[in-house]
Amino acid sequence: MINVIWIFMLVVGFVAAAAQGRVEVVTEAVFDGAKTGVSVSFGLISIMVFWLGMMRIAEDAGLLQRLAKLLGPIVRYLFPDVPRNHPALGFIMSNMSANLLGLGNAATPMGIRAMQELQKINPDKSVASPAMCTLLAINTSSITLIPTTLIAIRMNFGSAHPAEIVGTTLIATIIATIAAILADRWYRSRHKPPIIPSLPQQDQAAVG
Repeated sequence: MINVIWIFMLVVGFVAAAAQGRVEVVTEAVFDGAKTGVSVSFGLISIMVFWLGMMRIAEDAGLLQRLAKLLGPIVRYLFPDVPRNHPALGFIMSNMSANLLGLGNAATPMGIRAMQELQKINPDKSVASPAMCTLLAINTSSITLIPTTLIAIRMNFGSAHPAEIVGTTLIATIIATIAAILADRWYRSRHKPPIIPSLPQQDQAAVG
C-alpha cells in the first residue's frame, strides 16, 4: 500500500508539473532530494557508529543484561500470555533496552526476532496475537532516554544545541508509551487471549 501511495504522489507531481510546463522543477527536486539524502546519511554515520560502539561496550560490560533484568518484571506484566521462560521475552527486553538508548537500528533486529518467536506460539497464524500487537505498540511509542538519531540529524543541519530536545523527547515518548499501554490494556480486556502454558522442563533446558 505504501508503494502505491508513493507512486501516486510521484505521478500526480509529474503530471501537475507537465501541465504547467515546469517539468524541470521535478528534475531539480529529484536531484536536490537525492543530494540531501546522501548528505544526511553521511552525517548520521558518525554518530550512529559512535553510539553503536558505546552499546557494544555496554553489552560487553554487562550493562544491557542488567537493564534487561530491570525490565524483566515490566515485560512479564505487559506480556502475560507469553511463558516466562520463552526466548521471545529475551528478544523483547533487548529490543526495549536498545530503544531506551535511542538506537532504533540496533533495536530492529531484536524486534524482528521477537516477532518471529511470538509467531511460533500464536494460536492463529493468520492474525497477529495480542502479544505481537503489544510489542508493536511498545516498539512504536518506546520511551527514549537519548534520541540519538534526532540529535545526529540536528547536528548535521548545524543546530547550535542539538541535544536540547532530550527533555521534551523524553516527555513525549513517556506520554506516547503510556497511551499505547492503556490502549493495549483496553483491547486486551475486551479480547481475553488464551493463556499459553510454560515450556516443558526439557525445553527450559534447551532455552537456557
